[in-house]
Amino acid sequence: MAGVRVLELAGIGPGPFAAMLLADLGADVVRVDRPGGAGLGVEPALDLTNRNKRSVVVDLKDAAGAAVVLDLAERADILIEGYRPGVAERLGVGPEACLARNPRLVYGRMTGWGQDGPLAATAGHDIGYIAVTGALDLTGPAAGPPTPPANLLGDYAGGSLYLVTGVLAALHHARAHGRGQVVDAAIVDGTAHLTTMIHALRAAGAWQDRREANLLDGGAPFYGVYATADGGHMAVGALEQRFYDTFAALLGLGEQEAALRADPARWPELRAVVAARFRTRTREEWTGVFAGTDACVAPVLGLGEAPDHPHLAARGTFTEDAGIVQPAPAPRFSATPTAVRRPPARPGAHTADVAADWDVPALATD
Repeated sequence: MAGVRVLELAGIGPGPFAAMLLADLGADVVRVDRPGGAGLGVEPALDLTNRNKRSVVVDLKDAAGAAVVLDLAERADILIEGYRPGVAERLGVGPEACLARNPRLVYGRMTGWGQDGPLAATAGHDIGYIAVTGALDLTGPAAGPPTPPANLLGDYAGGSLYLVTGVLAALHHARAHGRGQVVDAAIVDGTAHLTTMIHALRAAGAWQDRREANLLDGGAPFYGVYATADGGHMAVGALEQRFYDTFAALLGLGEQEAALRADPARWPELRAVVAARFRTRTREEWTGVFAGTDACVAPVLGLGEAPDHPHLAARGTFTEDAGIVQPAPAPRFSATPTAVRRPPARPGAHTADVAADWDVPALATD
């Protein structure tokens, strides 16, 4: 994406991550930080979602600040903002004002509830957005409440990735037709979209609306997580019969025990046998047993352990920059490889450079 200019109006959560992804792909991302910062208490040098970006500080509550942002928007290809509906308009940098200055601009809007609807103006967070889409109800044990999957499912999967998809599609349209447009990326929309396959299974009668009763939610004893002797866990995904046969043999299941797979009524019995087997050895020992096989079994690693996994280390899935171990840019390209080019942008650190590069002299005097 070298040569693509992205203007990010500073926010939190999915907006900054989406802008980081575009920056990782090579876009020139300029983040407009507000005076005093975002107020989250995160040291800017450690905020990895601001890597590969440049930062300027502009007071959007001042008319002169809004004018500077419009100057930047006039020179941008993509703009990303994550305010509540109507806020950007009140600040003077909404879609109408920006597109008047730059008709080819792609104006990306990142919210939880979307730009319209009964809840559009209501505050919210990832957990509430995924709750109303049905996605949260898919997680956790049958005997307990749903388990929030951090903010990965809503903010980033249902939010950031859909915003990036949307602005790139709109950029393609703008370059083909000379017209920009507004992209309304709502976490509720994206998260609901992620459940498409589950809705298909429900329609086919192959998915029940209760946890641990289905093939992919822990209901099947050959697709789930088991505790080991040392308190660790192993993840099992032996869905296909040939993979299950390898799994059963390496786990040490007897022929009659392994055959319980064929009778869903006896799956609780099979699960108990599998759980008992896993409790006989440590996570490291079981990792060695299944290493290099097609049993579809993997150790459950912590975030601090993941960079040292042999496969991830060999691929360079994680990298280190400015002393911080972090996920490397993804996906990978054969002709235009990506990299961490800059550490997290400190607010205002690139004002002079951006003023010159984007030809916005008012920025340097703002």
